[in-house]
Amino acid sequence: MKAKFLTTLAIVTSMALITASCSTPSCPEIGSKAPNFTLKNVDGESVSLSDFEGRPIIINFWSTRCVPCVAEMPHIQAVHDKLSSQGLVVLSINISDSAAAAKDFATEYGLTFPILLDPQMTVSQKYCLPQAIPITLFINTEGAFKAGKAGAFQSIEEIEDMLESL
Repeated sequence: MKAKFLTTLAIVTSMALITASCSTPSCPEIGSKAPNFTLKNVDGESVSLSDFEGRPIIINFWSTRCVPCVAEMPHIQAVHDKLSSQGLVVLSINISDSAAAAKDFATEYGLTFPILLDPQMTVSQKYCLPQAIPITLFINTEGAFKAGKAGAFQSIEEIEDMLESL
């Protein structure tokens, strides 16, 4: 009886582990399709990555409490100003502030790209990102994750160099 119980327990445990490993999404790798997501922007509207299919995309994870994040925002805005007319999309994902705080920050700094809110860090987890910010991801026109950078950009040229890899 005890042997049968242990065998049944082993089978149930193995099945649970197999199910868990099958249901856990794998981390995207360079060259793989970027996982879609939908978040609310600071105005409460839903925005999905798939809304920008066919366009090059920069995704920047940040917070108003992160000094390097704040320091790189003018560079990201300048690249947006320069290249959005050519199709570039910048999606800024705030991971810790309220909608009001993020919106006030965007107004103060003259940010014109979408500010999305991810206070539970669900997108960061989906992309298997470390908790340190800023982190910036680059997605090409085919929707493939092509490059990433942890840490702040020091110049517009540094961002443009990364865009050339797309």
